[in-house]
Amino acid sequence: MRIKKLYPFKQLTLGACILMLALAGCSSIPAESPENLVGTQESGKASYYAMKYQFRTTASGERYNHFSSTAAHRTLPFGTKVRVTNIENNKSVVVKINDRGPFIEGRVIDLSRSAFDEIADLDLGVIEVDTEVIR
Repeated sequence: MRIKKLYPFKQLTLGACILMLALAGCSSIPAESPENLVGTQESGKASYYAMKYQFRTTASGERYNHFSSTAAHRTLPFGTKVRVTNIENNKSVVVKINDRGPFIEGRVIDLSRSAFDEIADLDLGVIEVDTEVIR
């Protein structure tokens, strides 16, 4: 019986496939659809994207635009609509989740520049908010 030897590039491809499958099983993103999450609330700090991120690709594949009402959240599915309310003045804005983050402890959401500006003075930089999934 003759054993066929795999070429190194085929071994690499097989190893890469196994690694991708293993990592996919470790995903922390919920499998739930946004409809099942309606009413989910969270409180914490919100910040906004710096100008240097304008037109960069987000985790969802969309380009970031600071004129759009979008946001980053660690776990909510892309496309989820979230009402974000500034607890100091009760102003709110509805944003669509299209990116991952924030990656700073204590922050629950990163808003686009225009979304943040609708509910607070940009000079504040970080504000306390309540969030609620609406769809």
